[in-house]
Amino acid sequence: MNTSKVDVLLGLQWGDEGKGKVVDVLTPRYDAVARFQGGPNAGHTLEFDGRKVVLRSIPSGVFQGNVNVIGNGVVLDPVLFTAEARELIDAGTPLHERLRISRKAHLIMPTHRLLDAAGEKAMGAGKIGTTGKGIGPTYTDKISRHGLRVGDIEAPDFAERYTAARDRHLRQLERMGATPDAALLADLESKWMAAIDELRRFTLVDSEHYINGLLRQGKQVLAEGAQGTLLDIDFGSYPFVTSSNTVAAGACTGLGVAPGRIGRVYGIFKAYCTRVGSGPFPTELHDATGAEMRDRGHEYGAVTGRERRCGWIDLVALRYAVMINGVTHLIMMKSDVLDTFDTIRACTEYEIGGTRTPDFPYSIDDAAAVRPVYTELPGWRTDLTAITSPDEFPQAFRDYIAFIERELGVPVAIVSVGPDRAQTIEL
Repeated sequence: MNTSKVDVLLGLQWGDEGKGKVVDVLTPRYDAVARFQGGPNAGHTLEFDGRKVVLRSIPSGVFQGNVNVIGNGVVLDPVLFTAEARELIDAGTPLHERLRISRKAHLIMPTHRLLDAAGEKAMGAGKIGTTGKGIGPTYTDKISRHGLRVGDIEAPDFAERYTAARDRHLRQLERMGATPDAALLADLESKWMAAIDELRRFTLVDSEHYINGLLRQGKQVLAEGAQGTLLDIDFGSYPFVTSSNTVAAGACTGLGVAPGRIGRVYGIFKAYCTRVGSGPFPTELHDATGAEMRDRGHEYGAVTGRERRCGWIDLVALRYAVMINGVTHLIMMKSDVLDTFDTIRACTEYEIGGTRTPDFPYSIDDAAAVRPVYTELPGWRTDLTAITSPDEFPQAFRDYIAFIERELGVPVAIVSVGPDRAQTIEL
């Protein structure tokens, strides 16, 4: 009996956990790596051989020689994708050989980006804090059954399909008082259509058949998530979330694989916590400690450059994320960022209305009403970046790992002690 599985790797916090690096490290164990949701607002940073690369739409396994798939759950901006592709090809990556793109992935149009900007402006102080790349409006079109898909570029009437979708967007923009300048729109469209021509030169597949075909052949597949669990459209800190299902179940719908085909679920988290953009963040620090975390961790968005908000690890939220995803293996990133602290704090419960709870509530919007309850642990005050074996871990760091394992009920399988591929230690 064929027992090949799709292992899932995803973030357990508000994104930016370091998924790209871990995918790159794990890729040699798999025959294929597949992105199952999200768009080019997710920057996955990889560092190896003295090189730093930020991927936006292309899966992070692309440097290791195996097949990489952009799944049907992804939304693809042809302009940003082709620019990213050209960079990789110019640097020597044989991308056309390694990459497959789902025909069922939806296309981000120029007018989607205009709708994104207009929508954020209309919300004023209550804005979500999107990256402005048209992700939300594209998923809106998908759900309302108005979207353009990658497979449509093969249709003889693609130009007519595009025009109909664009004109519908222009009517929306007019109602919002945000009709674009004609010259600007013409320039955006010209670049977009040129990118569509480049996109046609890549191998398009029916990804559900392709992925399941690999499994029938006994191949192993790693599904790569974008963003993080707390940004999931259903289970995140709504409405300050992304527009797709970032959780493990999203790999089934985003790639077309059955739930029984899911194997290991790798849950990635930082040894502390960060968030970018608007939205609640119970353990956020507004003091020198938070600033030190940000500076030591170089906490700035890989795609946007936006400053990330920093705080202590939130085990209430992580416990929830572990439950929702069925996490089997934990991966702790950026442990070295906490090297300089005398005391490490970890939120183990929330106090809400005078009552303590270990469970993540319906809403954490009211920062005054949700008070984190901390446990304090001694810091290790040791430079972890040169460590190459778990035998070298200082005892206080071992204790921190053991504490997290007890709180979450799942073993920590991998610890990262620096940004490079080599600074990854398996336990």
